[in-house]
Amino acid sequence: MGAQSDSTLKSILLFPVHLVIWLYSLISFLPWYFITGAGQKRTQSARMKARSTTGSPEGPYRSVDHFDSLATEDFQGKDTLDKLFKHAVKRFGPADCLGTREVLSEENEIQPNGKVFKKLILGEYRWLSYNELDSVASEFGNGLAALGQQPKNTIAIFCETRAEWMITAQACFRHNFPLVTFYATLGEDAIAYGLNETGVTHLVTSMELLESKLKKVLPQISKLKHIIYVDQKKVNTEGYPEGLSIHSMQAVRDLGVLPENKIVTPQPSDLAVVMYTSGSTGRPKGVMIVHSNLIAGMTGQCERIPGLGPDDTYIAYLPLAHVLEMTAEISCVTYGCRIGYSSPQTLSDQSTRIKKGSKGDSSVLKPTLMAAVPEIMDRINKNVMSKVQEMSYLQKTLFTLGYKYKLEQVKRGHDAPLCNMLLFRKVKKLLGGRVRMMLSGGAPLSSATQRFMNVCFCCPVGQGYGLTETCGAGTITEVADISTGRVGAPLICCEIKLRDWAEGGYTSKDKPHPRGEILIGGPNVTMGYFRQDGNDQDYFTDENGQRWFCTGDIGEVYPDGCLMIVDRKKDLVKLQAGEYVSLGKVESALKTCAFIDNICAYANSEQNYVIGFVVPNQKKLTELAKQRGIGGKWEEICNHPEMEKEVLREITEAAAKIKLQRFEVPVKVHLSPEPWTPETGLVTDAFKLKRKELKNHYLNDIERMYGRK
Repeated sequence: MGAQSDSTLKSILLFPVHLVIWLYSLISFLPWYFITGAGQKRTQSARMKARSTTGSPEGPYRSVDHFDSLATEDFQGKDTLDKLFKHAVKRFGPADCLGTREVLSEENEIQPNGKVFKKLILGEYRWLSYNELDSVASEFGNGLAALGQQPKNTIAIFCETRAEWMITAQACFRHNFPLVTFYATLGEDAIAYGLNETGVTHLVTSMELLESKLKKVLPQISKLKHIIYVDQKKVNTEGYPEGLSIHSMQAVRDLGVLPENKIVTPQPSDLAVVMYTSGSTGRPKGVMIVHSNLIAGMTGQCERIPGLGPDDTYIAYLPLAHVLEMTAEISCVTYGCRIGYSSPQTLSDQSTRIKKGSKGDSSVLKPTLMAAVPEIMDRINKNVMSKVQEMSYLQKTLFTLGYKYKLEQVKRGHDAPLCNMLLFRKVKKLLGGRVRMMLSGGAPLSSATQRFMNVCFCCPVGQGYGLTETCGAGTITEVADISTGRVGAPLICCEIKLRDWAEGGYTSKDKPHPRGEILIGGPNVTMGYFRQDGNDQDYFTDENGQRWFCTGDIGEVYPDGCLMIVDRKKDLVKLQAGEYVSLGKVESALKTCAFIDNICAYANSEQNYVIGFVVPNQKKLTELAKQRGIGGKWEEICNHPEMEKEVLREITEAAAKIKLQRFEVPVKVHLSPEPWTPETGLVTDAFKLKRKELKNHYLNDIERMYGRK
């Protein structure tokens, strides 16, 4: 009886709130509908976006906006990256281009567990204009030539995301020095392998990476003659191999001020980049990308970002050795945007390296455009929702009401300006308050997280699909598309077709929509893998001379021509009883569980059930342990059998809600106290799981969960 009267009282108290929302909706809807052109947006969302060129369900599918031919360049005659940059300098010369925050001070902060964290106090952004970038890149390129770097000979960059990376890239593009890129978190063996395979004589890096990673492997790299470090400090050159010269970037620029050597400019078919993948499935491969590939890929990407131009500010923090970040930054430079450099550790006021009370990069820069991998968006989602749980009952109720109300509006293609102003303004400020579009790539983004970003950050999320082998270009959702879970229609630079995969049960005859392995064809498809001598089985050229790449991903094409990624060939495991389990699907579904920060599903075809390795949410699990009377350090809580059972119970409940099949649900789990970061080697820089490394890391736990020990 008491509970019922409480519920009645709450309903009475909330009645005025519901009434205000209803009246507001009634009064504001019609003016808002016509002023913002909401009806037109809904029509855009529902329109046909791509169709089959042959009429057959397997395709190829092309964008209806460029149906007769595939786009190869955005600006006529600007068919190489150096021409594209010169065009931008001519248009935007004195405007701000690349920005870096000044480090005012660095302090050591001792944590309760005795660990020492370095905290930064950062100043304002200092900017290089387009004209200044042009001069610096010119001096650096000439300096590299003076040091003996030859046109068409590869040069390597192994460096964090920073302005000097883009300066190096622009210098190399104009001098026709093909740039070999490596992730800053790549292991020592992989770096040595890539440097030896490409035979580079010159390498650009940072002091930190030089001393922490490179120094150990330099004796193995016989052809390397010159190392250029990008920092302002001086390097102690003791302990380095004989015959190796170490220079500062400034010293190389000083060499380049002298009368320049004759520049050999690139042709569209010349090699621009050899991009080493992060190696989620073994040894990294160097993808060979020519100038025309990148020009075509960026033409397709930019067409899906309406209004891209000088009013935009882009925040750069993802690895520049990732094709998504590199093409995003080159595109921003092409269109006159400002690029402010950041890092995952300094992105927001709450980031790990920002001293409490200081401003994170987003608060200072106030970006309008941002790229993010789903892992980062999932973290933002969980952090915000965790703070909501700490609110008072009234605050929590108002937030939940506002969230549900706006969510319904967003699903219809509408907005809720009052909710934006009263409830979501503070949340928006986490990323500076001005983000007008986010681009997600690298892995599937869950519908729940996409909707959360739409509601709380008041901006569309363009979900994209592409690979290093296709210059990051494949599909991107249109801003007006109000659906979730899909990755959009083919970009105007490429086409997509489906290839039956009978073994996995995916064919073009599937109902309600055709399915199959995704093949991407067009001028953005790269030239293959470095030193593979034509054995690139994933590439082929058709009878019309068009190159295609076989992605290994399984897609489903909707009637409006949009694609949904439904599986990955390498993620499909057949259990002992004959059922196929999609590990990626299981992980994507269970990541929404509040107790899970990350999960890797594992299955052995000799067994009849799935198991999982879980990185639990520390706050949630610690609270639950307290409720169950379990104490101790974080590691002890994770290793407690009772906690494994509790997380498994949460997983089972979450799986039931999202309707996973019984055989897809993990039967046993192991809780990992350590998060998986690129530094641990268990995930890539795009936070994709490295299944082989994870399996080796948790071998004893696999044997325990499968009952062999």
